[in-house]
Amino acid sequence: MTDPSKIKPTHTQRVALVYIRQSTPTQVEQNRESTARQYALAHRACQLGWSREQVIVIDEDLGLSGSSVDKRSGFTRLTHEVALAHVGIVLGLEVSRLARNNADWYRLLELCGITDTLIGDNDGVYHPALFNDRLLLGLKGTMSEAELHIIRARLDGGIRNKAARGELRRGLPVGFVWGEQDGEVLFHPDEAVTNAIRTVFERFAEFGSARRVWLWFRSEGLPFPLQDNPGSHHSPIRWVAPTYTALHHILTNPVYAGAYTYGKTRSERYVDEHGAVKKRMRHLPIAEWAVLIPDHHPGFIDGATFQANQARLDSNTRPRPHHSGGAVREGSALLQGLATCGHCGRRLHVHYRGRISAPGYHCSGEDLVNGRGQYCLTIGGMAIEQAVANAFIEAVTPAAVKATLLTVEQLHANHDAALSQWRLEVERARYEAERAERRYRTVEPENRLVARGLESEWENRLRSLASAEAELRRREQQQPDRLSPAHLQQLEVLGADIGKVWAATTTTDRDRKELLRTLLEEVIFDLKRAEGRTHLTLRWRGGAITTLDVATPRFRPMGPRTDEDTISLLRRLAALYPDEVIAGILNRQGRKTATGERFTANQVGSLRRYRDIPRFQPSAEPLTGELVSIRKAAQILGMNTSSIHRWLADGFIAGAQVTPGAPWQIRITDELRASIVQQAPAEYLPMLETTMKLGVSRQTVLQRVKRGELHAVLVRQGRRKGLRIKVVDQQPDLFEQFS
Repeated sequence: MTDPSKIKPTHTQRVALVYIRQSTPTQVEQNRESTARQYALAHRACQLGWSREQVIVIDEDLGLSGSSVDKRSGFTRLTHEVALAHVGIVLGLEVSRLARNNADWYRLLELCGITDTLIGDNDGVYHPALFNDRLLLGLKGTMSEAELHIIRARLDGGIRNKAARGELRRGLPVGFVWGEQDGEVLFHPDEAVTNAIRTVFERFAEFGSARRVWLWFRSEGLPFPLQDNPGSHHSPIRWVAPTYTALHHILTNPVYAGAYTYGKTRSERYVDEHGAVKKRMRHLPIAEWAVLIPDHHPGFIDGATFQANQARLDSNTRPRPHHSGGAVREGSALLQGLATCGHCGRRLHVHYRGRISAPGYHCSGEDLVNGRGQYCLTIGGMAIEQAVANAFIEAVTPAAVKATLLTVEQLHANHDAALSQWRLEVERARYEAERAERRYRTVEPENRLVARGLESEWENRLRSLASAEAELRRREQQQPDRLSPAHLQQLEVLGADIGKVWAATTTTDRDRKELLRTLLEEVIFDLKRAEGRTHLTLRWRGGAITTLDVATPRFRPMGPRTDEDTISLLRRLAALYPDEVIAGILNRQGRKTATGERFTANQVGSLRRYRDIPRFQPSAEPLTGELVSIRKAAQILGMNTSSIHRWLADGFIAGAQVTPGAPWQIRITDELRASIVQQAPAEYLPMLETTMKLGVSRQTVLQRVKRGELHAVLVRQGRRKGLRIKVVDQQPDLFEQFS
């Protein structure tokens, strides 16, 4: 009941908000009476004491659910106005119209209690600041949220119960349609559609790779069906160029194996980096699907074939450590994906060397030596591949004749499958042309606009039919001839010697790898470098084991080698300089690599590692007393590099050079720092006055400075910068003894 005493003048001085919401667009369109009742609340506000100008209707949230404030701009606006104390009363038809979530509802109640805002519904007016009213409003909010939960539980329970019987009608993949009976799933009535789906599974059984099936469709130019409304008889089929995703979906969808599925995904809520609550769909493994009914309807393949296809697709992906497999890749390495390390069990990687790209295998392992990765093993693959190929040929020779005949039959089957698809394409194009003709002939001649459009469509259909017929004729002419009994006899003779077929130039590396994988599961390498052999363990499908020993000669360097003088110089330089500096020194001295080329940092590094020469490690100690480059010395002493070079030549600064062309190394000591000053004492004379006073040449003075017989300092600033020498008057005949 409405209590007029709750409505105060302070309330009527503020605005009255009428909040209107319907949960879905369907309710807005069909449940118009409920919407009209909510708009009538504006008249109710006027009856309670508010003028018509003070009543504000908020209807932005029509068609949105009240389970959350997400995307409800109207409710957000209402909350802001209440928080700013602009609102005297909030009117809604029911509590469920305002919120279906207790968190949002109680937040609104708290704001209304603080700002002295009333809440009104179809039953009366409440003041959230009063305990009894707040208790009643809280109970209504809880019941509203519980009502939403009950409705959702009823709907979800009915859906799950119907799905558990396999009768819930959901979208079917292309190739299937719903029948008249409950849960009845039928093949698509269009034969071209079902044949295209069957071709996908047939080609996968032959190729074993989803990508190769896709490439086969593209090479044959075959279109693929696409349905806009899956599962409907009347939904039109569009024929488009096949995509890898569409073909992979067919191979991994259990519906094509006759299974009914439901609950393959799960909706999850999470908080993103901005603090917003969002939803995402997570795909579940088969074991967690809500409903999985095998043999629910006729399928293109059976369940066992579907499981085998999934295992093959999983093995085509990049294998994990200690697992072999992977799809057949390009390259001549026959044991790619089959070779494993006998030491650590990891899959071996493939590399190619030399101009002929000879295959090799290596295992990176996890060992570290001197901060660098150490290969578990690395070995050339030509001799090993030949031994494995010989073992394979010896194993399959008894079945070679039958395999040859099956190969010929498969060649014809592949061509027949493509021809069948193109015949269906011609039949479909002919039907479309005839239908366009019938539509054109039934139009009234006076309706020229429609007649011209139908005539243009008829012409387009006729052109498509002519193009399809021409393509069919071309492919029929390319059909391989059937083999005569004489040819079959020749094939039997050739099939008996499968080694010739293996070595034939027409047999590609991919064909050889596919043949190996039909029988071999794994080849384990156990390198015995000291013994000069490799022990191979061949694990065949079915559990048989074959062991082989292949000679592995020790590596002996062949061809030109770097001269020992360069190697000796490299050992001395590596302790002082990095590889790029060493390369420059060697090139300045005119030295060449073993192949007559200029040195690079990579070549120096390779040569150093091959000769076990440690790399240069910069010292972490202070620079005082250490050897530094000229550039670094100039920074430390506050001079130009040209001045450093000049005083090195004059001998005032001592330096070392490992070899001609190598950078100078200057030792920074306290004595050297003390000899370089800002201003010279009075007893120190310039070079010209020193030579005149002593009566000797400049070169003689510099030599005596080098030997320490004269003390000198270097002034690096001012107009009188340069060398200053201390001349002792008590020793006028210092240089006479050397005259």
